[in-house]
Amino acid sequence: MKPIRVLGIAGSPRRNGNTDLLLAEVMRGAASKGAEVKTIVLNNLKITPCQHCDACLEAGNCKIKDDMQMFYDELEKADRIVLASPIQFMGVTAQTKAMIDRCQCLWARKYVLKIPPLGSEPGKKKGLFVSVGGTKFANLFDGALATVKNLFLSLDITYAGELLFRGIDEKGAITKHPDALEQAFLAGQKLVED
Repeated sequence: MKPIRVLGIAGSPRRNGNTDLLLAEVMRGAASKGAEVKTIVLNNLKITPCQHCDACLEAGNCKIKDDMQMFYDELEKADRIVLASPIQFMGVTAQTKAMIDRCQCLWARKYVLKIPPLGSEPGKKKGLFVSVGGTKFANLFDGALATVKNLFLSLDITYAGELLFRGIDEKGAITKHPDALEQAFLAGQKLVED
């Protein structure tokens, strides 16, 4: 039996910050249960914003040739997706949003062309959202959650939950949280066990 493939998507522009530390623990937890893990750092990719040209409505493929072509392939191969982005202006980062918008071609596959967006049966893939925010606003994660849940729904990825931490701003602050990193590790284990 082949191992479960877990794709980690690092959406923070800040390397080794709070979001990256949480994502690394989720991936470590998944690997501890035998999963094959891979993390992609969006800030290292060349992703042109969606041009809303509607070319994808023809065959479900994006006509822009950049690093998203590799990313689509990784999404298709993954059994589990862990999307990690800090909150910026009450939403996901620009890097994360550019990637999400470029999934318009996958949306077109599902809703216009009536074919599986990632080539697998609906609900087979599962996704987890990981995020931190500097403030303690009650609605801090609402915008990001709406965006991420819609992305997963559009790609036939079952939403498996989230890890959200408020009041985490300064680089490395998550390490001072009593159990955040442990929660992330356990979430990674649970993601591949379910």
